Amino acid sequence: MALEDPRRPVLLALRGLGLGDLLTSVPALRALRRAHPEHRLVLAAPAYLGGLLPLIGGVDELLDVSGPGPVPYESPDVAVNLHGSGPESIQALRRTRPGRLLTHAHHLVPGPDGPPWEPETHERRRWCSLLEWYGVPADPEDLALRDPEPSPLAGGEVIIHPGAAFPARQWPPDRFAQVAAELAGQGHRVVVTGGMTEIALARHVAVLAGLPEESVLAGRTNLPELAALTAHAALVVCGDTGMSHLAIAVGTPSVILYGPVPPALWGPPPGRPHIALWAGRRGDPHGDRPSEGLLEIGVPEVLDAVGRLRRVGVR
Repeated sequence: MALEDPRRPVLLALRGLGLGDLLTSVPALRALRRAHPEHRLVLAAPAYLGGLLPLIGGVDELLDVSGPGPVPYESPDVAVNLHGSGPESIQALRRTRPGRLLTHAHHLVPGPDGPPWEPETHERRRWCSLLEWYGVPADPEDLALRDPEPSPLAGGEVIIHPGAAFPARQWPPDRFAQVAAELAGQGHRVVVTGGMTEIALARHVAVLAGLPEESVLAGRTNLPELAALTAHAALVVCGDTGMSHLAIAVGTPSVILYGPVPPALWGPPPGRPHIALWAGRRGDPHGDRPSEGLLEIGVPEVLDAVGRLRRVGVR
């Protein structure tokens, strides 16, 4: 990140969430950069996401914030709530005493003028629409990351990513293993990815699939390395999690399994090489077991989706 320059006004954007949340906010962050070229753009987000900022571009500084606040900053020129509907995030940004606050309106926080929160809006479109309400043009399809570094592997792998932030969005490990085994049997180089907390899950999937130990990359890649691996992969198979947004951002074909939340709200944009599988049943995205709709998606449907992508040119 660039060193602080006290001569430049500060634009502070709050997005204290995870990987997928950051990637869906990229179009809005770029719109803010274009609209405020003279400002230092400070992103309030979890520190572990910092490695992706060079691939996004335009962000000058990362302020380590998890959740809706508190936000440890004083008197930014402009503060932008890209976090949520409020009231916590709105109040956290008001406490920074900004010269101007851009946020959705909330009935529990009188004062800020802004558009109403629309729950049925796609996440990328939501933040672009917020900025457009304030007169800032934004393109929800401006989401591609800059070219990552070369892949830590040979390239052309199939990535199986079995984890998810909540059990409600996690397809059963044995089903991921069946997909992995079938693709490996077809001659694909299959690897299993995940974060530090998903190492055991990734190993379990690999063992069930009969994959070698070196195919388990969970816990062995930082975010820039994971972005590079994904950018140079042939295909990603995953659930509704940060990896799905990473595949979309680097343009790698993917099969994404949706459960309690429809792809209309968090899925890939049309016209891209991604297939979103959804049984049409909503549920609690924070539930402690796989959603009923997610369980309705079977292994044959996933393999069929992979086959459809291959027929249109996926390796």
